Amino acid sequence: MLVIAMLAGCAAQPTATPVPPTKVPPTADPPTKVPPTAVPPTAVPPTAVPPTAVPPTRVASPTKLLLATTTSTNDSGLLAYLLPMFEKEFNVKIDVVAVGTGQAIKLGQDGNADVLLVHARAQEDAFMAAGDGTRREDVMYNDFVIVGPEADAATVKGTKTAAEAFTKIANATAKFISRGDGSGTNTKETAIWKAANITPQGDWYVSAGQGMGAVLTMADEMPAYTLSDRATYLARKGEGLKLVILLDGPKDLLNPYGVIAVNPKKGAHIQAALATKFIDWIISVPVQEKIEAFGKDKYGQSLFAASSAPWKAAHPAP
Repeated sequence: MLVIAMLAGCAAQPTATPVPPTKVPPTADPPTKVPPTAVPPTAVPPTAVPPTAVPPTRVASPTKLLLATTTSTNDSGLLAYLLPMFEKEFNVKIDVVAVGTGQAIKLGQDGNADVLLVHARAQEDAFMAAGDGTRREDVMYNDFVIVGPEADAATVKGTKTAAEAFTKIANATAKFISRGDGSGTNTKETAIWKAANITPQGDWYVSAGQGMGAVLTMADEMPAYTLSDRATYLARKGEGLKLVILLDGPKDLLNPYGVIAVNPKKGAHIQAALATKFIDWIISVPVQEKIEAFGKDKYGQSLFAASSAPWKAAHPAP
């Protein structure tokens, strides 16, 4: 009986059925994945500036005129004498580039000058014919001189023409200094050698590639012969130059100067109006009178002779 009762008690206990856990939906949506925000640098980068094109050689300025001229007008002191008068009268600054005539004309061709004051008529005429200039006027003239040591080993003194003098220098193989720079003086020298039917070459002939002042110094130190414009020679003579004039006066040594306005089609920077004012001013009778007087007080003679059209009209030849 005891065993039966115990078995009955065991059967009365319910068997526990495992209940799977209830799946509870999340109470909130999962956070949306946000891409990381780029952190700006602590230093602010400089504002980008587009590259600036290389500026032209010239910048337009209605109060600045660029004059390309020869070393002779500069070395003689003429520019220092004349130009301040123009600057004061017109409230304009003149920048001067003093080089050989060939280089001055190249500056005009390239649009790197407003006005030219040069002395090589054939080159000036070619410049105008090519349309590089719009106006050319005669301004003044002086002459070239053949200078050398007083001993004059080549016996140049007493010759009648420049070609004859150059022939004597070549035959004696006497030292000769050429500017060799394509200047008006160098152009004249080349023409004289051609007239003499001589091609100068050898140790006696030195092509310096320098301006007139430097060439005179070289010839003085060697000593040697050279061709010079009279104005620069006299200016340097006053500073102690020992070279003497051995030939002057013949027509083949005449040295005329012209002023030319550069064509404004070369660029908007060309100061055509100022160039016109300068030309009108330098060929005017009052300024021509100043050119005529330049050098008289110091050298006892004018370094340049006036030759503009207004001057000639006011001083007709007898």
